[in-house]
Amino acid sequence: MNKHALLLFFLIVSPFCLIAQKIDNTASFRDVKTERYFRFNYDNDYFASRDQDYTQGYNFELVSPAMQHNPINKILLIPKNSKSQYGISIEHIGFTAFNIGSPSIQYGDRPFAAAIMLKSFTIATDTIHTSRWTSSLNLGLIGPGAFGKEMQVAIHEATGNTIPQGWQNQIRNDVVLNYEVSYEKQLLRYTNVFSLQSNTTLRIGTLFTNASFGLNTTFGIINAPFSSLRTKKRFAIYGYAQPIINVIGYDATLQGGLFNTKSPYTIPHSQMERLIGQVNYGIVLQTRTLFLEYSRVIITREFESGTSSKWGGIKIGFKL
Repeated sequence: MNKHALLLFFLIVSPFCLIAQKIDNTASFRDVKTERYFRFNYDNDYFASRDQDYTQGYNFELVSPAMQHNPINKILLIPKNSKSQYGISIEHIGFTAFNIGSPSIQYGDRPFAAAIMLKSFTIATDTIHTSRWTSSLNLGLIGPGAFGKEMQVAIHEATGNTIPQGWQNQIRNDVVLNYEVSYEKQLLRYTNVFSLQSNTTLRIGTLFTNASFGLNTTFGIINAPFSSLRTKKRFAIYGYAQPIINVIGYDATLQGGLFNTKSPYTIPHSQMERLIGQVNYGIVLQTRTLFLEYSRVIITREFESGTSSKWGGIKIGFKL
């Protein structure tokens, strides 16, 4: 068995399956038809008319052949005989309890938490076997040093919403070091109007230790993310849906950092939910130079006393 087949087998049977990363920029339905692009992502639970759990996230993403010289690529998975894209991104995610106006610890709810990361990633497409491997390394920080309080307070002051008061109880500073590998395989395609893919992801590190398995489908005027960049159309508009099954390993935004155990409040290991369902769906528009997406996410509760969560997001990209 070669190393790629062995890794795929491990991804599927791994007992550490968990929630998908909050901002996923490498799924095939987010494929951009060029070797160079810049894309901005903004998530907020405002799109779902609520203000708790995963409350906001930002991502600035740059893909360019120049990133091929990034030394971190040496530890990323890049199969031979594949067409590769290379990128980096800066990502920030934030989480709050339900009553953001209370300065007290809200026992039974999720802790306040924020993380900021620099991500190096590759997307390797096998046009013969209609599959793709993506891998990434995240380096960063969880805790007050990620400026989650400052960002949310500034937004709420600008919009006239309730000023968050509970950030003094957030997860304390700790290092973020996470490695991620994903495999996606096209199962079915009908001309340029429908496709179905399987996807499996493994993450190991200090922020999330997890994996996930699911399907994703696109429908509309679609492109072929498993074909050569040169053969792709200049215009596409389509919807997508992605149901995922997850089993939890470790989540520092709930359980605190691995090395700093002085957080004032965390969710105990025994109260973590080990099986989680998630559905991502949205609509994408691509033109010769532009990428636009509106997305929604629904996820079942992540710990025993928690509730299901939902949020939305927008992505704006420009082909360079």
